[in-house]
Parts: sequence; structure tokens; C-alpha cells
Amino acid sequence: MAEMIDPASQATRKAFATMALGALGVVYGDIGTSPLYTIQSTFGDANAAITPDAVNILGVLSVTFWLLVMIVSLKYVVFIMRADNNGEGGMMALMALAQRAARGNVRVRWVIMILGLLGASLFYGDGVITPAISVLSAVEGLKVLTPELSHWVVPLTVLILLGLFVVQNRGTSRVGAVFGPIMLVWFATIAVLGAMEITHQPHVLLALNPWYGLEFFRVNGWHGFLALGGIVLAITGCEALYADMGHFGRNPIRLAWFGYVSPALVLNYFGQGALLLSNPKAIDNPFYRLVPQTLLLPMIVLAAIATVIASQAVISGAFSMTREAIQLGFSPRLEVVHTSRQTLGQIYLPWVNRLLLVLVVAAVLGFRSSNALGAAYGIAVTGTMFITTCLALIVARRLWGWSRLLVGLAGVVFLTIDASLFSANAIKIEDGGWFPLVLGLFAFLIMSTWRRGRDLVLRELKQSGLALEPFIASLAEHPPLRVPGTAVFLTANINAVPNALLHNLKHNKVLHERNVLLTVETLESPVAEYGERTEITALGHDFFRLTLRFGFAEDPDIPAALQSCAAKGIGFDMMDTTFFVSRESIIATDRAGMPLWRDKLFAFLARNASSATAFFRIPGNRLIELGTQVEI
Repeated sequence: MAEMIDPASQATRKAFATMALGALGVVYGDIGTSPLYTIQSTFGDANAAITPDAVNILGVLSVTFWLLVMIVSLKYVVFIMRADNNGEGGMMALMALAQRAARGNVRVRWVIMILGLLGASLFYGDGVITPAISVLSAVEGLKVLTPELSHWVVPLTVLILLGLFVVQNRGTSRVGAVFGPIMLVWFATIAVLGAMEITHQPHVLLALNPWYGLEFFRVNGWHGFLALGGIVLAITGCEALYADMGHFGRNPIRLAWFGYVSPALVLNYFGQGALLLSNPKAIDNPFYRLVPQTLLLPMIVLAAIATVIASQAVISGAFSMTREAIQLGFSPRLEVVHTSRQTLGQIYLPWVNRLLLVLVVAAVLGFRSSNALGAAYGIAVTGTMFITTCLALIVARRLWGWSRLLVGLAGVVFLTIDASLFSANAIKIEDGGWFPLVLGLFAFLIMSTWRRGRDLVLRELKQSGLALEPFIASLAEHPPLRVPGTAVFLTANINAVPNALLHNLKHNKVLHERNVLLTVETLESPVAEYGERTEITALGHDFFRLTLRFGFAEDPDIPAALQSCAAKGIGFDMMDTTFFVSRESIIATDRAGMPLWRDKLFAFLARNASSATAFFRIPGNRLIELGTQVEI
């Protein structure tokens, strides 16, 4: 009798396979296009000055293979991906998780915040360089097709990138469905090309032995160490494995890596090495030299599409990280546009998109080749990886309860590798490594200034605010005129009278029948549980304190959240509810807190930030904004 197939189990396996296929298209776009430039950049690095002889070729392949094993497979896929914040990953999610683990220790939480901001800042540098180097390296295949087309490489790259950024406002829901199948073809193609070349030089597989990597460093010494600055390009995209965990889940990402992506990458890298063993002159572009001449043009087109997919993943990651930074209080509020009704995670931030476009095009026009951009790429990637390891070790020790010995062992292994890779790339600061550092410094300055400025504003409001409970008691003794309806006052200080309430009472001489003091909190988890979403406290005399909580990966929708309050005893009729908001005008002074220039920077950011009402989706026809000046 044939074995019965459980339909539910079959549907589960199908869904799992679909998620793994989706991970191919989104998660592995960056690391999957690294073979386009890694080997070429390593041997073309003027600082390392490594010649493509047999010892160096086998050594570079061995180091590349073991970096893929140690960093991607063991560190990220096995270790880092365990640090999920309720299923979410990425630098901001990891920072929030580490801060939760260090709750009660103010100094440790401050260190974790600084590390998280630095890591997020370097990620933005990565987000600028990835589209530039990926698309540029793909289009450089034209030089292999015919040298006469060399002058078209940069203009065509800029044109492709312009098209990519222009369509961002339409979302990725339509083209996202084909990302997975295209990358499926991409990985199969590069694996076949590599395997075909390996059959001509099968002894290249000796590089799987780590001894050849050690011999490479022994023979080349300092220059071998500097070569790590090029080899590290093979593991760019590791952060995407972790950042996109919330979209696809840990297990589909792991299946895609071990079952498909990793073997394809190893075959292609070793195929390029086999080609160099037989023809060292192919070092000008070993990836495209693997391709038969008749298939070169289709391969260039496929590579261009694959690099656009890789770029899309990084751009979407920048959108998601910015939204999380806004929610956690590290970035000014920006307009967030949802591009899909079905998938909440598909968002578009116009300001971020425009800024990325300008910086990416500037990188292409400034560096003009993938080799030159390789020097700028590595330092952003390795800096982010080092910080990720530090935060994950804090989580392992304080949240998972790992022993000091186990955490120390993991720290020695992973941090030694990370520090070595970062040091090898730090040599290239003058050659282009300054670019992501400048971008990262700018992003760090913005986020840290905004966070510190908001703290100073809150401090001033607390010092100048009236105590809430005595105020309510005085209203009971001398009741003002009451008008029908509900007034909702947004406030960040739950113990003080909102300025909007005072202004309304002072100028309009009236008070609503029911007054709700609303505070919005952002949690250190991606999504708020149902039971913690709302908290209502009756203050007497028809005054209520309402706290709405949202996760850092959620979009705060106040009107929708208010509808759920009916189950807790307070119903809201939006047609009978008026929202009062105090809009602070920041005045920069020489008070203690921040230098004057940072006060002015914060004031500029506050003026240009999206309004709280738009961010919280408060309808404009139910809103009254009252201004107030705050000196910091």
C-alpha cells in the first residue's frame, strides 16, 4: 500500500521551500555576486602586490574557503543567527536585544548603544558601496567582450543605478517574485562555469586543505596579511543573512546557504583559481574569462541583473534600518511609504532613497572601477562584522547564560579574525577606505545628536512642566467650562501637564468632557504583544493616562490602536475626538549638554523632520497643533 502523504506536511514543506527560494533572491544577492570582483581585487591590490603564481593562487583560494566556513557558516549562520529578537535580526535588533540583556547596568547599556550606532553607521557606508561596486563589476564585462566598449562602463553603470533608484517608490512586490528564480539560475551558472574549469586543473582542490592558507601567509608575510583586504570581499553580505532573518526565518536561510549557495560559490572561486593556474594573464578579469566567448554577452546581462538584485536587497535594508532607528529614537522622523498592501515590511523612504542615489552615483564617478572601490568596501564590512560579534557575545553571556570560558573561546576565535580583516583593510584608508568611514561618521553624528537632543528636550520639558495630579485636583475645585467630546493630548512626560492642554485651557477657557494624556513608547522587541499594547490609568475627574506601546519594527498607527481600547473600558469615536499636539521649536543656546554647533544641528534636524501627527497617522481634520519654544 502506498504511503499516505499528509497534506498539511506537504504544504509546510512547500512553504519552507518557497521561503528558501526567496532567501536566494534577497539574502544572498550581495555575497552571491562577490565572485565578480574578489579574486581580481585580491591580486590587483597594489598594497599586497601578490603575483598569481601557483603558491599564491592555492593560498588565496584556501584562505577564501576557510573564511567562508569560519565567518559565514560558523559565525553568522550558526552563531549570530541564534541572536534573534523575537524573530528579527540586524544591527538595530541586536543592539536592542543586547540592551535588554544588560538591563539595570547603565554603563553597559551606554557602551552597547555606542557600538550599535557605530555598526549601523558603517552599514550605511556598505549600503552606498554595494550597489556601486556590484553593478560596476558586472558592466566591466564589456571590457572583456571588446576593449572598445571600455568608455561605456561608467555611463552605463550610472544609467542602471538611476533606473534602480527611480523605481524604488513602486516597491519590490512585483519584481521580488522573480528574484529567487533569477538567483537560482545565477548560482547554477557560476557553479557550472567553475566546475568545468576545475576539470582541467583538478589539483586546485588541494586548496581545501588549510595548510595552503598557512603557507601563503608564511611565504608572503606582511603582503599576505594585506591580501586579506581583497579576500574579505568574498564574505561581503554576511550582515544580510542576519538582517533578513525576520523576513524568511532562520532555517530557510540556513538551508539555502548549506544546500545551494555555499557549494556554488566555492566551485566558482576554485574555477577562477584553476583558470589562473593555466593562464595567469586572465587575472585582468578571471570571472568573465571563465565564460565562453559566445556566451559572454548573455552572462554580462545575467550578472547585471544579479547585481541589481543584490543592490535592491541593500537598499531595502537601509530603508528598514532607518525605520527602526526612527522608532528607537536615533533618527528624525521621516516619511515612510508602504509599497505593498500584503507585505508590511516593504517600505520606501523618499529622503533615504534620494541621499543613497546621490552618494552611490558619486562613488561610481569618483572611483570609476571595481578594483578602486574594493579598497573602500572592505573597511565598512569588517567594521560592522566586528561590532556584531561584540554585541552577540554580550547576548550569549548575559541572556543565554553561556559560561565565561565558552564566551571567551568564541570571542578569541571570531574577534581575532574580525580584527585581522579590519586591520588589513585599515591600511587602505588613504586609497579609498576613508569614504565609508566619512559616511559612517556622518551617520553616527546624526543619530547620536538626535538621541542626545531629544533627551535634552525631554529634560527641559520635565523641569518646566506642572505636576499633573495637583493640577487635576485644582480643576476639581475650580471647574472650567466643559465641552462635549474627547481630547487626546500627546505627551512624552507622563507626570506633567502637557503644554497643549495648558495652552488650550488658557486661550480657549474650556476643557473637554473627557481628557486622555497619551504617551507612545517604543519597545526593545520588534512587535508589541497584545497584552502590552495598551495601558490605561484613571486619574479621576474624567482624566486618563493612556500608554500605547509599539515594537521597533512596527509602524505606529494611533487611531487604529485607540480602537482596541474599547475592550479595556475606554472607547473612542474618531468623529468626536480631537488630538492636541505640542510642536516644539528648538532654540540653540550655550547651555550645558551639547556644544553649540550640535545644538544647531539638532534644531535643523527637528525643523526638517516629519511631523509627529503624520508619523502617527493622526487625521489632519481632527488635529490641533500648538507651538512651544524649548531652549537647549
